[in-house]
Amino acid sequence: MTQKVATQDEENRLSERTGRSLLNWALLRSGEDPDPRFTLANERTYLAWIRTATALVAAGLGLEAFSGNLLAPVVRSSLAALLLVVGGVIAVASFAHWIGAERALRTGRRLPTPVMAPVVGGVLFVCAAVLTIAVVNS
Repeated sequence: MTQKVATQDEENRLSERTGRSLLNWALLRSGEDPDPRFTLANERTYLAWIRTATALVAAGLGLEAFSGNLLAPVVRSSLAALLLVVGGVIAVASFAHWIGAERALRTGRRLPTPVMAPVVGGVLFVCAAVLTIAVVNS
């Protein structure tokens, strides 16, 4: 019994020094630790969405910087802005989804509905349609 108390005291001192328990509470609030495989799968999904957001931002910058005279300036800037904004929104939304999924895993609730996939699909459809029209008309 004494050894368990000593171990708990060490854990409390470590968490106070590192701030881990405060961060854990602030982000995840309550619940039990889920199977690590689920947490790691959730993290991989988050990182995949971050890669998608980064690709959208890079596409927006590339479109604005390197498309030349392929598109009218207003169309080029509009598409680039759309890609940049959606990239930023996906980055924020992916973090919110990661936290929601982790909280659901910890409390045994249903996982939140993913809303980012249709948004990305719609944005890419609009960009592809505009670029196709521009290429055909040039």
